[in-house]
Amino acid sequence: MPRNPSPVAPLVDIVDPSAYTPPYDHALCSALARAGARVRLQTSRFAYGPVPAPDGYERVERFYRRGGGSAGSRARYAAKLAQHVPDMLRYARAAADVAHFQWLTVQPLDVALLPRGRPLVLTAHDVLPREPRRGQLAAQRRLYERVDAVVVHSAHGRERLVDGLKIDPAKVYVIEHGAFEHLTRVPDPRPLPAELAAVEGPVVLCFGLLRPYKGVDVLLDAWRELDPDAELWIVGHPRMDISRLRAQAPPSVRWVPRFVADDEIAGYFERADLVVLPYREIDQSGVLFTALAFGSPLLLSAVGGFPEVAAQGAAALVAPGDASALAGELGRLLKDRGERAALADAACRAAVGRYSWDTIAGRHLDLYAALAGG
Repeated sequence: MPRNPSPVAPLVDIVDPSAYTPPYDHALCSALARAGARVRLQTSRFAYGPVPAPDGYERVERFYRRGGGSAGSRARYAAKLAQHVPDMLRYARAAADVAHFQWLTVQPLDVALLPRGRPLVLTAHDVLPREPRRGQLAAQRRLYERVDAVVVHSAHGRERLVDGLKIDPAKVYVIEHGAFEHLTRVPDPRPLPAELAAVEGPVVLCFGLLRPYKGVDVLLDAWRELDPDAELWIVGHPRMDISRLRAQAPPSVRWVPRFVADDEIAGYFERADLVVLPYREIDQSGVLFTALAFGSPLLLSAVGGFPEVAAQGAAALVAPGDASALAGELGRLLKDRGERAALADAACRAAVGRYSWDTIAGRHLDLYAALAGG
């Protein structure tokens, strides 16, 4: 049962101005509230669909309240950019006792716009921006130097910060990503579309935003080489041109190229016999921790923090960018029901153990207390 917040507990802000990661924001805020913290989620309207209702915390849509353009459009980006400085300044005046930023995306400006006079924490979901705009990389490093603590989700991420960017190791904390267990309890989940529900054979699922670093092209090369008696489902909103990939894909590949809402997610992960993430590079992945919550067997590229999850027995690994090796592992796992079951069991154990949000919330609260002087 949730504990009642202490009247002297510090007020914690979880800040995600652009609403980049609503599932992560919700899971962290809910777990902090269960642990007795007073929590506000400071964010903006999520443009792609509904978000989870607050569970023990307050949600404040403080940023980018004047809309403009559709989700992902240039008009929307311009509208957000015009509002960014005044919104950040207003937030700085109203910030809580501890301000924990999840994303800061206008790095050259944000270095000067952060609140002062209170502990500041920044989670390095991406240690460095992918496809960076001019000035972003240097400004990202200045942000790490400006805050009091940096949370990263893997030992690999800590190594990149400390050894690669020369960030003070005393301010870098490894706190794992949590399994998105709340997605397994969404009210009134929607069933799979009829054409997918009718599939009878094995299904391999590749899920999430479609971007170049995620290796969908490598996966398709492997699938053509394997030619299995199974289907590959590639599901997620494209953030790149996929027309060539679709044209060259074999008939056993099905595409769902759109945003998938929370109430649809269970249908895909519960149907999948195997979830594959053939990334070229990553620190950690929300899709991975969705799969763990559903107890899905996983095949991952050996990049970033993925081997740390595989070390829990929850995933098999394959070399990144190697289509032949990926084809071999896909074929082996599709034939080996026993190994898939063992991976699924380990995923379930990891989701309620090492990657439990209650454990993760406790580590965050210890960090906040240390920064606030106990």
